Amino acid sequence: MNNMTELKNEVPSGQPTRYEEDIENKGSKGSVDVDVLSVRESRLPESLRDIPQDELDLMKRKLVRKMDWVIFPIIGVLYILNYIDRQNLSAAKVQGIMADLGLTTEQFATAVSILFVGYLPFQIPSNLLITKISRPGLYICGCTCIWGAISAATGSVNGYSELVAIRACLGIVEAVFFPGAIYYLSAWYPRAELGKRIAGLYIAQQFGNAFGGLFAAGVLKMDGAAGIAGWRWLFILEGSATVLCGAIFAFLMPEYPHNAKILSPVERDLAVWRIESESGAAEGTEKESVLQGFKLALMDGKLWLLIWMNMMSQCQGSIANFFPTVVQGLGYGRILTLVLTAPPYIFAGFMYFGISYYSDRKDTVYRPILVLIAIACCMYIIALSTTNIGARYFALMCLPFSSVGPQILMYKVINTHLARPTAKRAASSALVNAIGGTANIAMSYAYIGSPRFTIAFGTLLGCAVMFAFTLTVYRWHVLNENKKLDSGDPDQIAQVVKRGVTEEMVALGWRYELF
Repeated sequence: MNNMTELKNEVPSGQPTRYEEDIENKGSKGSVDVDVLSVRESRLPESLRDIPQDELDLMKRKLVRKMDWVIFPIIGVLYILNYIDRQNLSAAKVQGIMADLGLTTEQFATAVSILFVGYLPFQIPSNLLITKISRPGLYICGCTCIWGAISAATGSVNGYSELVAIRACLGIVEAVFFPGAIYYLSAWYPRAELGKRIAGLYIAQQFGNAFGGLFAAGVLKMDGAAGIAGWRWLFILEGSATVLCGAIFAFLMPEYPHNAKILSPVERDLAVWRIESESGAAEGTEKESVLQGFKLALMDGKLWLLIWMNMMSQCQGSIANFFPTVVQGLGYGRILTLVLTAPPYIFAGFMYFGISYYSDRKDTVYRPILVLIAIACCMYIIALSTTNIGARYFALMCLPFSSVGPQILMYKVINTHLARPTAKRAASSALVNAIGGTANIAMSYAYIGSPRFTIAFGTLLGCAVMFAFTLTVYRWHVLNENKKLDSGDPDQIAQVVKRGVTEEMVALGWRYELF
């Protein structure tokens, strides 16, 4: 099935690349133009070579439709549950958990932030491990059952120390899901399709937030049933639903394209070729070690720019951790506060689809991210400058999509610009999410001073400006790398290869796109 030739992923110092050898053999720079189409055709599996192009296109459409109907609903539901289980502590605050457990404002902030202490570092080993697991679906669903049980157990805590301990454990197990899901989707979908699928996860997240707020408002009416407080029922019911879904999906979630039982042998060949034809070896076809992939990720300077940008973006996205608290600053009661959290999330879901559709259609992320940052900055200024309920709720309607939206496009950049080797992509995705996510720990202590939340919104405004500046620097860098790839000069091409592009990607005519 795999017709690929083993290629080096690094260029040893002092040794000529195959491009330099090609120059010597052909004698002129102009004669080294790579016939990209012939390179890609040479990778077409034998099972597909005799199929007419119109039939092959029809097979692709049917394959993508099957993937969307089987893979995406499972990942989407799991992400809704992942986010609800992670964020329901904020809804529990509105329902009275602080009074019942005798928590101070600082203790509650610690209970929120402690989840990230476990969540962030464990993403890296988990994502490195998933590249070597032949059944990632079973791995993800098994962890889903475990974190659901831990979340349900939160309903039994009786004090601050118990709450902190169980939240730390929840973070460790939930670390498997998000970076693992992004990596998993990038193993199935090429660049042109990946953006909308990542956006789909965030759309699921926003509808999960909206449903979570409405569900929490409904559960509040169970307060006192069977002698159990409403916030305890919230954890018990949501955690139990997560365990049930994880157990069911463990039998339904496909594995990688090369070994998926839901696909026929020809469909497997087509699914693998769709990924290989864009940037080289796909999952299950590379021999790169986990540690080598991790090392390559650390040595790529682009990774550190992406980490910094994600940190600035995660700072802005931290508002999701305290959204019911910020909405409560409008001065309404507990039930209405929870109900009012739903419309901004639903609106954000529709906006995410539009943003990702535009990004995929125009093959760009730079301009959409700058527009989102500009909108977010305006909303931060409104929140800082007035206590008018109408103006503040307008800002809150726009903040979920404008502050979190750039993350959708950034994950598309990560999985496209750090695509190969696959172990490097997995490590990079986890490192960006883990290190960048540390911003959530610090921001957990910033949402004080209701209703203006001056420290929080002032910090978010500064982070947005820093994000835009770094994004522009990154754009200049990758466009400069493209110029070197287009130059035909073997020395310049070798420089780009040393900085993270594999020789196979160059042979396929790969370029840094989206900017």
